[in-house]
Amino acid sequence: MMGSKYHLPGYRTRGTLTIFVVIGLCCFFYLLGAWQKSGFRKGDGIPLEITRQTDCNNVTILDFEAHHNDLEIIEHDEPRAKVFKPCDIQYTDYTPCQEQDRAMKFPRENMIYRERHCPPEEEKLHCLIPAPKGYVTPFPWPKSRDYVHYANVPYKHLTVEKAVQNWVQFQGDVFKFPGGGTMFPQGADAYIDELASVIPIADGTVRTALDTGCGVASWGAYLLKRNVLAMSFAPRDNHEAQVQFALERGVPAIIGVLGSINLPYPSRAFDMAQCSRCLIPWTANDGMYLMEVDRVLRPGGYWILSGPPINWKTYYQTWKRSKEDLNAEQTKIEKLAELLCWEKKYEKGDIAIWRKKVNAKSCQRNSANICTSKDADDVWYKKMGTCVTPFPEVSSEDEVAGGELKKFPARLFAVPPRIAKGFIEGVTAESYEEDNKLWKKRLNAYKRINRLIGTTRYRNVMDMNAGLGGFAAALESPKSWVMNVVPTISKNTLGVIYERGLIGMYHDWCEGFSTYPRTYDLIHASGVFSLYQNRCQLEDILLEMDRILRPEGAVILRDEVDVMNKVKKIAGGMRWTIRLMDHEDGPLVPEKILVAVKQYWVGSSGNSTSSNK
Repeated sequence: MMGSKYHLPGYRTRGTLTIFVVIGLCCFFYLLGAWQKSGFRKGDGIPLEITRQTDCNNVTILDFEAHHNDLEIIEHDEPRAKVFKPCDIQYTDYTPCQEQDRAMKFPRENMIYRERHCPPEEEKLHCLIPAPKGYVTPFPWPKSRDYVHYANVPYKHLTVEKAVQNWVQFQGDVFKFPGGGTMFPQGADAYIDELASVIPIADGTVRTALDTGCGVASWGAYLLKRNVLAMSFAPRDNHEAQVQFALERGVPAIIGVLGSINLPYPSRAFDMAQCSRCLIPWTANDGMYLMEVDRVLRPGGYWILSGPPINWKTYYQTWKRSKEDLNAEQTKIEKLAELLCWEKKYEKGDIAIWRKKVNAKSCQRNSANICTSKDADDVWYKKMGTCVTPFPEVSSEDEVAGGELKKFPARLFAVPPRIAKGFIEGVTAESYEEDNKLWKKRLNAYKRINRLIGTTRYRNVMDMNAGLGGFAAALESPKSWVMNVVPTISKNTLGVIYERGLIGMYHDWCEGFSTYPRTYDLIHASGVFSLYQNRCQLEDILLEMDRILRPEGAVILRDEVDVMNKVKKIAGGMRWTIRLMDHEDGPLVPEKILVAVKQYWVGSSGNSTSSNK
């Protein structure tokens, strides 16, 4: 009987109607969904827009190659981040804390006027420093050691001023640096060979060096092929662009002077220091400048003096000074060296070399005024004193004060003495090893983003918050060098960085850095903006980064996501191409990575800063 029900009258009609109703409902809901997806309803488009904006990998891969296209920035009518305009062309070589006009308002005594004098808040520039017309990417290392594009540093003053000393020559549209110097007329290599006959430069014992009054830093340039990393400095003075030339060559250097405040380096930092006719009055102020060199010189380190008063019997007429005056000066230097526990190892011709004793037990001081400060590394804007920095305590006459270092490159990853002895609070040998592993992993992630990292394209590199130096150690290569900056408000780890055979300095990122514009190829910053967000304007830090970054140079920032969003908004008004990315461990990690490339553009006479201060 059940089978007969399918043949009841009217059943076929009802079944057909049901099918049509189902089909109609399906079509209705399909069209409704398509209409909502289309975005005509604003409210329903918001989740999609938020998803799009928070996708940290939604931007195409950045182009890191150099092109030198003079870009014209096209402004859109839609609301956007504050747009930073170009500064006037007169600011092409602007160095905010070492500007000549401001410097001349300060005393000349003890070179105070050549020290750092930063502009007050109301005088800071809020515009982008232009590159000179014709600017091009520097020659790759090692060619850059010997050649610099004239368009990048268009100053011929030194070619005239130092013509007979073989510092620099002008040839066509390039400068050539033959490797000469005032006190090494046979060339920097021959000069270093003579030093190496006394100082163990070849075996890795000497790795970090300090060049006071460096000129164009040819000493540091030629030490690099011997695996010695020199920190060179010279004032911004009448010899135009000395430090700018050095950095354009791919050699570490900063604007600086031995004046009235401490050098921005930790105690026991350098294995070797030299003055090659640097004209520093070593005997003035009761030997204060020699005492500062002693502070930053490692126990067992070497100090080289070539130039007045060494070999005064030969040069006294050339130097236009009396025999008596020069003899008295050298005698006083000898007595100061003895007071500092330096032993003279060599004097021949134009060169004299002293070696600092390895500890206080191995020397006899006569009435030395020992510094009483508890922290010899607390030096930022601190007045230099006429006192001798004490050696760290030792238990035997053979022990190296502060700890003995391995030869480079072994010391790069060996546990530094400051960590092994527990001098860095919260850092142990184990956490140091973990930090090294972390930065090797992070650098590998960076290289996947930018394949030019680790090549000669990025010669001058800066780490704005260096920590223990893990980033620089992972990147270590003859192709590049890293300026490891330890912010003055962070944990003081700069001594560890030097013990690893790396270089760096203290700095406050609320102020301008002691360098010329366009002197770094790659800038890395981990946690800098979190560190400073309640201390000064993030805008000022980003503008300073732009000032010191070369056109088409790269930036890698890592920080918490909320801070990165603020940074991205500000940087969106600069001439940077930006990509915000997830952490290398995935999107759930709150730390994000911002990668940027500074666009190529040059200044013009039409630029104006009248509304940008």
